[in-house]
Amino acid sequence: MKTILSIAGSDTSAGAGLQQDLKTITALGHYALTVPTALTAQNTMGVTRVMAVPADMMEAQLDAVMADFDIDAVKIGMLPERSSAEIVADRLSRMGVPIVCDPVMVSTSGTPLMSEDCMTFVTSRLFPLTTLITPNIPEAICLAGRNVNEKPDRDTCDSIGRQLAARFHTAILLKGGHLEGNVMCDTLYSPDGNTHSFSSPKVMTRNLHGTGCTLSSAIATFIAQGMSLEESIRQAKGVIDNGIRNAMTLRIGHGNGPLWITPM
Repeated sequence: MKTILSIAGSDTSAGAGLQQDLKTITALGHYALTVPTALTAQNTMGVTRVMAVPADMMEAQLDAVMADFDIDAVKIGMLPERSSAEIVADRLSRMGVPIVCDPVMVSTSGTPLMSEDCMTFVTSRLFPLTTLITPNIPEAICLAGRNVNEKPDRDTCDSIGRQLAARFHTAILLKGGHLEGNVMCDTLYSPDGNTHSFSSPKVMTRNLHGTGCTLSSAIATFIAQGMSLEESIRQAKGVIDNGIRNAMTLRIGHGNGPLWITPM
């Protein structure tokens, strides 16, 4: 059994964040450690309030788990403030384990989840420590410094993915769910310029809350098992596809419902 540390925000609806990471890692047969970075008040219809965990508490949490557990991989989600991001970067720089970062910047409902100075620090100091960054298209546009209202085509997304991999000196998995069409295509960009695409049929459903958290925590879990990055992504995509199909008939909440991850 592997031990995977999730550093992320807490979701009261349990469809994303720490709660979804915990469910995903457990369903895959491994042990999840959790360090919350923020408390959120949210449901399937949106986020109404965010409260960052104080930096000294973040420090105490990380020191506690690092002193006792042999951690095999780390998944990073929401980092709302620079002070906590600095502590995370300091501790992770000492660990020497695979790190998957899902750069949570804005909620689906439009609530900002990361301060500007935190974003500056994360991109300059934390991203270079990671094994993989998993932005969706709006996040990638923001990271590339482009117009946030831009609606890029596939060629533009390809250019952005290559730019980010070269800039941050790490692998980028650009998630293509915001592109039009009936096929969901995510593309892996390596700093050396190599690419690899992962495609699956796009499913029309409202139950997609937590897909990014599920994907990133599943990738971290498979990497911890010793799989290659490409195989870890391929296996994690299968987890997502199953979670979406399992949730098709669920009616949890009155808005964007969660995936349903079952033991594999």
